[in-house]
Amino acid sequence: MFRISVCLIAMALPFAARAAPESYSFDPYHTFCHFAVSHLGFSTLWGRFDKTGGKIAIDRAAKSGSLEITVQTASVSTGDSERGSRPRSRDEHLRSSDFLNVAEFPTMTYKAKQLKFNGETLATVEGEITLVGVTRPLTLTVDAWKCGQHPVSKREMCGGNANGQLKRSDFGMKFVQSLAGDDYRLFIEFEAYRD
Repeated sequence: MFRISVCLIAMALPFAARAAPESYSFDPYHTFCHFAVSHLGFSTLWGRFDKTGGKIAIDRAAKSGSLEITVQTASVSTGDSERGSRPRSRDEHLRSSDFLNVAEFPTMTYKAKQLKFNGETLATVEGEITLVGVTRPLTLTVDAWKCGQHPVSKREMCGGNANGQLKRSDFGMKFVQSLAGDDYRLFIEFEAYRD
């Protein structure tokens, strides 16, 4: 009976030794979601959202994880918030029903349950983005990734840069798309502390 018990314990050890997924919460002071779009074909217009939060869970042994991001759409900023002699500023227009419709849809979310690694480095994230009530698939390419101890806080942290491409017309935002551009490049830079 003793031998059977020892064998059962020995068989269970590899399963017990497996690391559980580690959970990290985004640092709001070092997490940014921003975008780039063609402006009338003359230049690239850049904008950002000033309020972004989220969580990432990583299972290092299984090379898997999940990611969830929530963006407050009313926090959009393109550097044009003063009306001047115009009826509204560009930022006010972006918050209107022509674009983000922040009154009805105050958040944009991205949820991913498939994180793909290249060795120890996070390479791509496959998930779904929900914007103005419409959900579409969106793959993010990760072009920077690091986990380790933060040199100042001495807390465990993971961070990276990710980007993806979307069309605003896929989300019903068709206002002057031929002039202002339909293709948006979405960028997310984040740092997340281990919970």
